[in-house]
Amino acid sequence: MLDDNALLDSARRTLQLEGESVMQLAENLDSSFASACTLMLATEGRVIVTGMGKSGHIANKIAATLASTGTPAFFVHPGEASHGDMGMITGRDTVLALSNSGTTPELLTLLPLLKRLGVKLVSMTGQPDSTLAEASDVHLYAGVTTEACPLDLAPTSSTTAALAMGDALAIALLESRGFTAEDFAFSHPGGTLGKRLLLRVDDLMAKGNDIPRVPSTATLAEALMEITAKGLGMTVISDDGQLMGIFTDGDLRRALDERPNINSISIDTLMTVGAATLPAGHLAAEAMHIMEQRRISSIVVMDERDQIAGVIHLMALLRAGIS
Repeated sequence: MLDDNALLDSARRTLQLEGESVMQLAENLDSSFASACTLMLATEGRVIVTGMGKSGHIANKIAATLASTGTPAFFVHPGEASHGDMGMITGRDTVLALSNSGTTPELLTLLPLLKRLGVKLVSMTGQPDSTLAEASDVHLYAGVTTEACPLDLAPTSSTTAALAMGDALAIALLESRGFTAEDFAFSHPGGTLGKRLLLRVDDLMAKGNDIPRVPSTATLAEALMEITAKGLGMTVISDDGQLMGIFTDGDLRRALDERPNINSISIDTLMTVGAATLPAGHLAAEAMHIMEQRRISSIVVMDERDQIAGVIHLMALLRAGIS
């Protein structure tokens, strides 16, 4: 059994070999890469990614990366394709086939069928003179000098190189399409980025009768009743829909230092003028940023007529996963 130092040496050797394999890919890139991108960009259907064994696992991941970055794609298992799944491929698609040897029987079996469909074929192999490479419209060389496996048997450096080439394709296509962070969010609505880029203040704010609101003639007692009823720790002071100011827990603490008569003192003498506001339609993440910067817990949302549309509270943002 290896001791700790030997285990670390083994890990460093593997990482170094795989890193060198990826860097070698960058040095070997040529016009075929641009041709592959051009084919995929012109695809009217989907990019079908396929591969067998370890290459199949890499192909599956490449398909997922393509799909999430603006290139419609999915994975088809070559063995299943020979038993019915060929029906998933149409003449409007482009196939990206992965095989380090370029001689994988399950992939070669599909070649005549793909040709009959008129499908464009991009292959990624470590053997440019292989059957698969020569049958392709575009061949991407992803060969490695040696596997990280000390026996030079287990696919290690070769699968890492193929994965990196797939990422290079996905990012080049992303940039060519002008794919934006908001586009990415639409593909990831359940993730943190999706929430930050898709959720608007309108989606989370208190609106209508849920807005804590009193007129400027209200007493402090009436304002406190409204704050308690609506549960946001604040109320807006509004006359005819216009924002006059806000009254918060902090304003209440400062007011109580003067020991006012809560049943007679008018709220407009205690309110804060110049409350933080945002136009409707702004990102919820922007509201969070303002709250963090100003150390406040609520923002008044205004509509296009400069009328109060709602109130967005810190707790609503946190419950929605905005951070």
